[in-house]
This record gives sequence, C-alpha cells and structure tokens, in this order.
Amino acid sequence: MKKLILGFAIAMSSMTFAQEKAKETSSSPVRFGIKAGLNVSSVNDDDFKAKAGIYGGFFANIPVASSFSVQPEVLYNGMGAQADDSSDVKLNLDYISVPVMLQYNILPELYLEAGPQFSFAINKKLKGDGGSIDLKDSIKGFDFGIGLGAGYYFAQGFGVTARFVAGATDIAENNNDDAIRNSVFQVGVAYKF
Repeated sequence: MKKLILGFAIAMSSMTFAQEKAKETSSSPVRFGIKAGLNVSSVNDDDFKAKAGIYGGFFANIPVASSFSVQPEVLYNGMGAQADDSSDVKLNLDYISVPVMLQYNILPELYLEAGPQFSFAINKKLKGDGGSIDLKDSIKGFDFGIGLGAGYYFAQGFGVTARFVAGATDIAENNNDDAIRNSVFQVGVAYKF
C-alpha cells in the first residue's frame, strides 16, 4: 500500500511540474515572421526534370508546449518542371500555398518540422520558344502535399530553413494514366519579429 501511495504521489508531482512548464510555455508570445528562398521543383514524369523557382511569404509561430509549436504559413510558391530534352519548354505552376507545420525544438535554436501543405494554383502555363499555352483545363487548381523540414535560428531572429514537400494528389485533370505529382525542395532564410 505504501508503494502505491508513493507511486501516486510521484505521479501527481510529475503532472504538477509538467503543468507548470506548460503554463510557462503557453505564455510565450506568438511570433510572426517572413521567409523567402529558392525552390527546386519537379513532377514525377519522365519527360520533365527539375526547375528552379522562388518562394516567399509570411508565418506565425504559435508555441503549444515547451518544445512544440504550430507554424501556419501563407507562401507564394513558384513550382513546375523543365522539359527533359534540349528544348526550352517549361511547365510553370504558381501556387499560393498554406503549409501548417508542427515543429519540435531539439535545441532552442534548432527545430524539425512536419505537416500538410494546401496549395491553390494561380498560374498554370507551358512556356517555350513559341510562346505560352494556358493549362487551366489540364492542371487541377488544388494540390495537397506533405512537408518535412528543419531550421536553425541565429541571434536577432534570423534563421535558415530547408523543407521537402512531396505531392500527395494527382495534379492532372481527367488523368487515366499514372498520377502526376509535384515535389519541391526549398531552402531559404527566415526572420521572426
């Protein structure tokens, strides 16, 4: 019986300590910031290879525990691919992306992240030497992906970030063949206010 009471007392004191830590963390302020960088994107089609683009936007970092936070973002994402042959044909897919990353701080400055990304197409064109073709009837207006990444913050709120987002949905309209999915590797800088 004494062991049971001792075990219960230890468990209660641990829970009280954990609640105190959670209260300290939950009072941490929400931090807003901006980020931008380089995209290297492609689609899983043998006729295309990777193409460079840019991304940029805003985020809010919301602490939920001492080592965890949620970071919703709103980003412009220049994605697509380039034809694998020697031609200058590019698939330009521009999105407004809304990733919602769950971040775990390994160290106060270093974090790992994972979460979904919801993207809404604002431009869908195939560009080449002969001009451009609008692909509004060939490419879907919505794309869903899963992101994994990491980041490191230096002093004064400046940091570097890296993320890979793998597309989970078929971006081609009325596709009867294998699904065509986006993928993008992002590297950039961020600043928390």
